[in-house]
Amino acid sequence: MVGMTKKKTAFWVAVFLLPNLIGFLTFIVFPLLSSLAISFTNWDLISTMEFVGIYNYKQLMVDKEFWAAFTHTVTFIIGYLPLVMIFGLACALLLNRKVKLRAFFRAAYFLPVVTSWVAVSLVWKWLFNPSYGLINYFLSFVGIEGLNWLQDESLAMPAIIITSVWKDIGFVMVLFLGGLQNISTSYYEAADIDGANSWKKFWNITLPLLTPTTFFVTIISLINSFQVFDQVMIMTEGGPGGATNVLVQNIYNHAFRYFEMGYASAMSWILFIVIFVITLIQMKMQKRWAD
Repeated sequence: MVGMTKKKTAFWVAVFLLPNLIGFLTFIVFPLLSSLAISFTNWDLISTMEFVGIYNYKQLMVDKEFWAAFTHTVTFIIGYLPLVMIFGLACALLLNRKVKLRAFFRAAYFLPVVTSWVAVSLVWKWLFNPSYGLINYFLSFVGIEGLNWLQDESLAMPAIIITSVWKDIGFVMVLFLGGLQNISTSYYEAADIDGANSWKKFWNITLPLLTPTTFFVTIISLINSFQVFDQVMIMTEGGPGGATNVLVQNIYNHAFRYFEMGYASAMSWILFIVIFVITLIQMKMQKRWAD
């Protein structure tokens, strides 16, 4: 009877898991394997697929546009990641205190996270406008005038980074807030007895005990950084002069503008491998972080 009960339980578990399994196979596994197969062809969406072996991958190794896009993506990450971590942590520390209107400020800082990238990008595009944008207006008070943010090759990427940091601070803040609220107050009470100041408490208690949260935030933010696209597409379309042409923008261009689906799929797999390897390295280093 016990064996029959276990079989019935296993049967009903399988029945209830089946819809999720079908969805996973249909929308995750099948597209993933399809893109891998397409990456070995020269398919243009119209003609019959022609198998070309690893030709697309060989071309990528000598494609200057691809490596330029890779460099721009790394530049974005170097600018974006430290800023979003520092400001997200600062907001979390501030709003973890008993301040007036704390719930309001928490909601206000999180609001950009649930706002669509289209709306955020259009608003910041207006703010960066050289003629009537508010950023140039305020900069004029300190003697800085005439910055053409989105049309200047040296300023376009910083503009994209500023926009991205502003939108994602709330997400990082919520994660750090969760980590801060898991730290026992007894540590701070003991530090008070020892006469530790605020900086020593932050450096010796808060920061070490936030290590698991910091590790998680770093991985998530890094993966998202490699996939930066929406704000680039809306604000600059990869310009000016290709200065903000990041990897996903480059994949989009080859797939849907030049109809080189095989080449675009090969780039997608290179991007996947890069993210996978970096994540794997970070996971291997997790123990060192925790120690």
